[in-house]
Amino acid sequence: MTRLPEETLQDVLGIQFRDASLLRLALTHRSYLHERPDEAVESNERLEYLGDALLGLAIAEELYRRFPDSPEGRLTELRSRLVRAETLADLGHELQLGDYLYLGRGEEQSGGRSRGRTLARALEAVIGAVLIDRGHEAAKRWTLTLFEDRLKRLPDQEVRDYKSLLQEVVQAEGKGPPVYRTINAEGPDHDRDFTVEVLVGDGVLGRGRGRSKRIAQTEAARIALARLTGEARLTDEERDHGG
Repeated sequence: MTRLPEETLQDVLGIQFRDASLLRLALTHRSYLHERPDEAVESNERLEYLGDALLGLAIAEELYRRFPDSPEGRLTELRSRLVRAETLADLGHELQLGDYLYLGRGEEQSGGRSRGRTLARALEAVIGAVLIDRGHEAAKRWTLTLFEDRLKRLPDQEVRDYKSLLQEVVQAEGKGPPVYRTINAEGPDHDRDFTVEVLVGDGVLGRGRGRSKRIAQTEAARIALARLTGEARLTDEERDHGG
């Protein structure tokens, strides 16, 4: 397969590099160095490291902003879903990133241009190259644009409020609505820590903690849902929180 020039890739990515050598570096697989030591002095692995860090932070910030009622555990799960290697590889395939890679002959002949791990790492390297070329804020905006469709396609159940889901489950069982009761509040006014129980009937189904009553209620609802539906394993602490 003939490798396409990286100038074309800039149009595909929707960004023009001030220093095009950064993009070339992002596309340089270490196998290329082994066969052409005089042409390249570095692979894309350092840029990959940088892009991985930016991607994780950008996605984490965006999820925090979009889903204010989701507890830490759910935000972590959603972030992992978006930044895992399989997701990056799929996006690399969509961008046809493999067509632009600098690969050694052996790597290319063994299917390196379509290998998921190679595409995922190359995409992270491209993100790192944008960071160096354009700065943090511009690179973050560009990265989020790249992932916008996937952010929009997050499964409904993953992003809905746990309190609403709990109420649906409880009502489907013919029970009264959940009741949230604040049982403790600690710390100064600017840094409070709340503990909230959720009750259905006379029974406590979950207990949550957070820096606001809303966050604590959401966590209590998550634990209650896990107990009612069996969709998640509870830790020993969460079992205790259920009363």
